[in-house]
Amino acid sequence: MTYKLLWEDNFDQDGKPNESIWNLETGGYGFGNNEFQYYTERSQNVFIKDGILNIVSFKETYENRGYTSAKLTTKNKKSILYGRVEVSAKIPDGFGTWPAIWLLGDNMKEVGWPLCGEIDMMEHVGRNPNHIHFSLHTKTFNFHQKNQRTEVVEVPDLFNGFHEYAIEWTENDITFFLDQKQYQTFSKKPNDTSAEWPFNQGFYLILNLAIGGNWGGAVDDNIFPSTMQFKYVKVYERSE
Repeated sequence: MTYKLLWEDNFDQDGKPNESIWNLETGGYGFGNNEFQYYTERSQNVFIKDGILNIVSFKETYENRGYTSAKLTTKNKKSILYGRVEVSAKIPDGFGTWPAIWLLGDNMKEVGWPLCGEIDMMEHVGRNPNHIHFSLHTKTFNFHQKNQRTEVVEVPDLFNGFHEYAIEWTENDITFFLDQKQYQTFSKKPNDTSAEWPFNQGFYLILNLAIGGNWGGAVDDNIFPSTMQFKYVKVYERSE
């Protein structure tokens, strides 16, 4: 399979993220997981400096929450359907951190989760350090039912620098990569409907650092400020 670059963000302009690509989602309603953070648009929570996008979480009282952080999405700006997606990221350590690189179906607002589908290119929870989760969630297979399609990979040097997380996505398969190494492929079965395989529609990309919650767990307040960093996001289309 060969690919052609469709769009990229190398975070080469200091200041705010590129508004033609990214939204800054705000709020502190727990996001279905009883998370502890309030996502803001403030420059101390999200900024670009020296070619690096930074998402910084603080222990502070803000609105109705005890922590702040940031969440970027490409919703209604950059829809992704098939091809290859690459994200270079450096993950923070510490109990209570829950950084993620993931995608949701463009129809999330209309049909809700999990029918819209979810692709987790990378999830990490600080209470289980050095273990990366690659997962798919659908109406039939999701974490509420404890049957999501998932692969857990141990990465001993996870916190030492940047790593590239990637997927290759076709009509019938989604394959997960870490630092150019292939780890897992999940495939559509012949009789699958949108309840099992909703991955034949556009999705939007999400970068965020959550704190605590049902999966993030108890928080070590000594770790703050906690920073997740990104070097690039690259999206490719297939070039037959």
